[in-house]
Amino acid sequence: MTSAFAYFRWPLIVTLAGLVLAFWLGLGFSGSFAGAMSFFLIAAVLAVLEISLSFDNAIVNANKLQEMTPAWQRRFLTWGILIAVFGMRILFPLLIVVVAAGIGPWQAVVLASTQPAEYARIIGEAHLSIAAFGGAFLMMVALNYFIDEGKEVDWIAAFERRLRRLASVRGLEVALVLAVTMVFVAILPEEKGQTFLFAAVSGLLTFLGVEVLGQVLDQRGAAVGTAARGGLGAFLYLEVLDASFSFDGVIGAFALTQNLFLIAIGLGIGAMYVRSMTLMLVERRTLAQLRYLEHGAFWSIFILSVIMFAQTLWHIPEMVTGLLGAGFIGLSLLSSLDHNRRHKAC
Repeated sequence: MTSAFAYFRWPLIVTLAGLVLAFWLGLGFSGSFAGAMSFFLIAAVLAVLEISLSFDNAIVNANKLQEMTPAWQRRFLTWGILIAVFGMRILFPLLIVVVAAGIGPWQAVVLASTQPAEYARIIGEAHLSIAAFGGAFLMMVALNYFIDEGKEVDWIAAFERRLRRLASVRGLEVALVLAVTMVFVAILPEEKGQTFLFAAVSGLLTFLGVEVLGQVLDQRGAAVGTAARGGLGAFLYLEVLDASFSFDGVIGAFALTQNLFLIAIGLGIGAMYVRSMTLMLVERRTLAQLRYLEHGAFWSIFILSVIMFAQTLWHIPEMVTGLLGAGFIGLSLLSSLDHNRRHKAC
C-alpha cells in the first residue's frame, strides 16, 4: 500500500516553493525582511484556512471519484488541480472585478497589482451574489444526499431517517432551497433581495443543469455500450462543487491580505493538499472503512451553505466556519471508529 507520505510528496514540494515565492513577493512589495516574513506567514495561514474549509470537499470528491472511470479520475486529479488553482484562485477573483467594474482582464490584473485596496473593495461588493450562488448550490448538494431512498446508512438517525423517507416527494430539495431563499429575500432590503434571488436561483439551476448533463451523458454512454458513467458529467459536477467551496475561502482570504498573488499562493497550496487527500481516500477506500465519515462531510456542507446565506446579513468569521465543518467531520470519524470497534467485538 502506498505510504501516506507518498500522497503528500507533491503538496510538500509545492508548499516549499510557494512559501519561498511568498517570501520573495513580500520582499519585492515591502523591501524589508519583516514585510517578507509577513507575506510568508500569511501564505501559511491561508493554506491552513483552505485545508480546514475544504476537508469535507475532499471527502465528497472521493465519494464521486469512486464512480468515475480511471481515465476521468486521472483527468480530475491533473486538469482539475489546474482549474482549482489557476481558475478559482486566480481567474475567478479577476473575473469578478472584470464584471463588477466593467474593465478588461489586463486592467483587472493591473488594478490588483497597483491598487489592492480598490480591488478588495470590488470583491467585497460582489460577496452577496457569491454567497447566494454558493449557498444555494451547496444546499442542493447536501439535501440531494440526505433525501435519497437508496441511502442505507444513517448517522444522525433522528434527522436522516426522516429525510430519507421524504425522498418520494418529487422536487422536495428544490422546494426547500427556494423556501430558504425566499426567507432571506424577505429579510434583505429590496435592492439586495433582487440580487440575492437572482444569484441563488442561478446556483440552483447550475446544480440541476450539471445533474441533467451527467444523466444525459450516462444514458448516451450506456446506449452505445461505452463506460460514460462517471465521465464528463461527474467531472463537471466536481469542478462546480469545488468552485462553490472555493467561494468562502477566496472571500475570506481578503480579510488577511488584499494581495491577489499572495492569496493565489496560499489557497493554491491548500488546494494541492485537498486533491492529495481525495486521492488517498479513494485508493485506501477510507470511506468504506469509516462508515459515517461521508455523512459528516455532507452535514458540514449543509452547515456551510446555511452560513453562506447568513453571511449576507451578518459577518461570520471564517474560523467559525472551519471549526463547525471540522467538528462534524471529527464527530463522524469518532462515531465510525466506535462502530468499527463494537462491530469487531461482536
